[in-house]
Amino acid sequence: MTNNSDTEIADGTIVSSVLLDAPAPGLSLHEMTYKSGNLHVKGYLLVPGGGGPYPGLLYCRGGIGGFGMVRMNHAAALAAKGYAVFAPFYRGSASGEGIDKFGGEDRFDVYNAFKLMRSLPDVVTSAPIALAGFSRGAIMALLAARDCADAGPAAVWNGVSDLLLTYEERVDLRRMLKRVVGHPGKNREAYEDRSPHIWADRIRKPVLIVHGTSDDNVGVAHSRLLADALERAGAKYKLELFEGLGHLFPPEAEARAIHAIDEWFASHRAADLPQGSSTNSP
Repeated sequence: MTNNSDTEIADGTIVSSVLLDAPAPGLSLHEMTYKSGNLHVKGYLLVPGGGGPYPGLLYCRGGIGGFGMVRMNHAAALAAKGYAVFAPFYRGSASGEGIDKFGGEDRFDVYNAFKLMRSLPDVVTSAPIALAGFSRGAIMALLAARDCADAGPAAVWNGVSDLLLTYEERVDLRRMLKRVVGHPGKNREAYEDRSPHIWADRIRKPVLIVHGTSDDNVGVAHSRLLADALERAGAKYKLELFEGLGHLFPPEAEARAIHAIDEWFASHRAADLPQGSSTNSP
């Protein structure tokens, strides 16, 4: 926990920044510690070389704690497209304070990352900040798309949209889910709070949905549920399925997915779109 003097520090304030070895030529990488609630939490900031500012992008990692962490290949590939990318670790990870609740209070670590990015006007443009969520990160990205006025378009990749379905699918995760979220029979509301397809009608940002049809970690049914819910809500969305691919794409398909995400963000960056229209993939 932070000390009493830290309570006066605003959420999103950068507490420390450490320069790390860049994951690819032409990028810079910092590990940032920032304020979120009464905690110090961490994340990576990746910035392209050359003169900024750049469009902002929040990359929401999958997993929990030390499992999953930030997929640096995703974050670096997005930064190489010309984005200033911030990737929160979420509380309780990599010596960050607090406990990760898998889309509970830890969602504020994403919400407060908007404030962090807005404190860097030489790095991040004033345009709405895009959101990308991988696996469990889809919950985090879509919570932010729902709740944060500064959010721009969103993209979710092999993302969880129904945590009750995850409980049924992933026997290996049940012990963790019962410990972190509770038993679904007794805490159904907590699972629904972490299930974007249930509150898709409250997401006012365009959403790209990318999923491998042979994903055994997060079944493609999650993305179909989300797409159906967005369709019913009259939301702007696109569903792109990668036939025969699993949870982690091979390099060529990963590059195609990154390209699709970049195109989605570029086409929707300028302003929020009017509701009532939907775009499906062919």
